[in-house]
Amino acid sequence: MSSRKNVLLMVADDLGKQLGCYGASTIKTPNLDNLAAEGTKFDYAFASTASCSGSRSVIYTGLHTHQNGQYGLASHHHHFVTFDHVETAPQLLNQSGYRTGILGKIHVGPAPVYPWEVAKESETRDVAVIADQANGFFQESLADERPFFLTIGFHDPHRDRTRGGFGNDQEYDPRITKGTYTSDAVEIPSFINDSPGARFELAEYYNSIDRLDQGIGFILKALEDAGLAESTLVIFISDNGPPFINSKTTLFDAGVRLPLIIKHPKLQTAVNSDMVSYVDILPTLLDYVGHPDVVDPAKKRLGKSLLPILGTDAKPSQWNRVFGSHTFHEVTNYWPTRFIRDRRYKYHRNLAWRLDFPFAADIYGSLSWEDIRNSSDSEIMIGERKLKDYFFRAPEELYDLENDPNEVNNLVKDPEHAAVLEDLRAELETWQRRTEDPWLYRDGVSTWFVRYHFPAGLKIPDRLDLDAEQPGNQNQKAFVGNVPWGADVDQDKDTVV
Repeated sequence: MSSRKNVLLMVADDLGKQLGCYGASTIKTPNLDNLAAEGTKFDYAFASTASCSGSRSVIYTGLHTHQNGQYGLASHHHHFVTFDHVETAPQLLNQSGYRTGILGKIHVGPAPVYPWEVAKESETRDVAVIADQANGFFQESLADERPFFLTIGFHDPHRDRTRGGFGNDQEYDPRITKGTYTSDAVEIPSFINDSPGARFELAEYYNSIDRLDQGIGFILKALEDAGLAESTLVIFISDNGPPFINSKTTLFDAGVRLPLIIKHPKLQTAVNSDMVSYVDILPTLLDYVGHPDVVDPAKKRLGKSLLPILGTDAKPSQWNRVFGSHTFHEVTNYWPTRFIRDRRYKYHRNLAWRLDFPFAADIYGSLSWEDIRNSSDSEIMIGERKLKDYFFRAPEELYDLENDPNEVNNLVKDPEHAAVLEDLRAELETWQRRTEDPWLYRDGVSTWFVRYHFPAGLKIPDRLDLDAEQPGNQNQKAFVGNVPWGADVDQDKDTVV
């Protein structure tokens, strides 16, 4: 048995809470359920953005996408990659003497910023082959004098490039049992419609999740057989929610409230209801391996290590809010939006609300969207939301999740919620200043880029958008712009430090 502190990070692609351990009654996921029963299952874990590359970059850097530069899907052709100066998990663990590796999907870049020592990128969904590669990595690590940090990026349960497919028509290793879910045996999530196309796609989605679950079982058995399970921190996480309209690419809970399971080899099991964020993953890794930068000396990373709350119940006084940041999905899908969520309320600030909400290519081509758009209903709906309200959104959205978990009834104009709205606005803005978010707008302009003019007397009206009917900036309440940014802002107290 190895006494070294190893880390195994497994990342699913487009998986929501469609798991038995998260309450799904139809789909069976025994291996993930067993992992949850042996570790800490987080009920309130949130991605910062519901987009693959962006979310992975947050996991690996501890920074939101507007901080790390991975604004949308990784595309070297369009130079959508992480900033060169950003520190990442493989880089920091390399510094700690770890043998770092990644198998399967990578989908972040550039390579020098993510310097995994062993990088075997693959598009295969053959989870038995990936498990064999993982076993090879484990065996090589046993012969090495260094502990390891291995990331496995699954392609399941992402859509394939057909209309409605999830990679289930391919031939895989005979150790993999093909899923047998059918259209009449699926649960229809509240955020999408019950239609023939949706049922077909959900069945295929379930079969892809079934394959993913088998892969988890293969890999954890290989870890156990190698004698490494008792020295390895195991993390299972998804990058964003299900690949259906009203979920993926949105900051609604369906897109960002996701599964997170962490098994610490020395701690008891728990179901934890603390509100945790993907910016907390990197500090957790660093804490486990003993890296000195658990607290970022540059004060850019705001996440906290989850180690102190593993194996415990919630500590809501300390873990009671999360933030999110989305700017692009595909390079043409520009729609910058930010959110803050506490235990009851969620506030969205939509910076480009005058634009239609954009389509991800895989969702636009889906059979479920085909059914929705051709509905004969007089008022076309997506789940509980009107179709027009999905594509044309308000500049601000406020939801009472206790009474409205699907985020349908916007309370921004409700006078009874004025105080809640004001408080969340202020907290979000403080966070935007703290994280140097260039998308902190007033009067339709980035306050980050005009901040140099405030000492010289620039006055910006304290409104989100330019009013072309009344463009003047005199005799109006002015935005207070001459305030600190970055590490000089105390996020918790909304004061300058």
